Amino acid sequence: MAGELAGRVAIVTGASRGLGRAIAELFVSQGGSVAVLDLKRPWALAVADEINTGGGKAIGIGCDVSDREAVHAAVAETLSAFGRLDVLVNNAMWNKYEPIADITPDTFERMTRIGLGGIVWGIQAAAPAMRDHGGSIINIGSMAGRLGSPNALIYAGVKAGVDGLTRSASIELGKHRIRVNAIAPSTIATEGVLAMLTPEAMASRLERSPLGRLGETRDIAETALWLASDRSSFINGQSIAVDGGLGHAFLP
Repeated sequence: MAGELAGRVAIVTGASRGLGRAIAELFVSQGGSVAVLDLKRPWALAVADEINTGGGKAIGIGCDVSDREAVHAAVAETLSAFGRLDVLVNNAMWNKYEPIADITPDTFERMTRIGLGGIVWGIQAAAPAMRDHGGSIINIGSMAGRLGSPNALIYAGVKAGVDGLTRSASIELGKHRIRVNAIAPSTIATEGVLAMLTPEAMASRLERSPLGRLGETRDIAETALWLASDRSSFINGQSIAVDGGLGHAFLP
């Protein structure tokens, strides 16, 4: 299959639905082979089976990204299946919105272990496989990490941390031609988000958006494709806002 990612191999975490699945499917449509990682192995296998049935190349791997050994094993399995690794998309996240007074140690630990630890272990495991030929690591952040959000103290902190991890890794790995960047979406119309938003909350978000709409998973997937491709070969250490202008909406 021809395309921008022909001959390249990508790992996408949290890829059974939402942003991760959209990214994995777009990569495959552009000729890439993809390892679909998800905490729920049956879901990962189902997505991979669907991709393979459609003529693409994918494997499904059950992986808890907060577990260092599991992440390293997933990279090893990808290398065994496809022989190389060119792109890593760190997308997996678990989130719980709640007031500051209700935050528990369990919530704090789970969110930070997945949202930050998963990226650390992903970069640590993937970088050695990219050193000979270079590669692209893409971390999914959020505009919440820049702007803040009520009832999202830990989430906003984790996503701000994603930007810091991205900048530091880009400096350390650049000499190996491994680029590290982040994508910072605003609210994206995934299945989970649409199920969570009340009509009032939806109306508020649409009113605040300069473009008058929520982002679509395709908006994020296309940005990830650009960062994975040679078109962004001099982009490194950046966090790209894909927010429809929301970050500037309160400026006169």
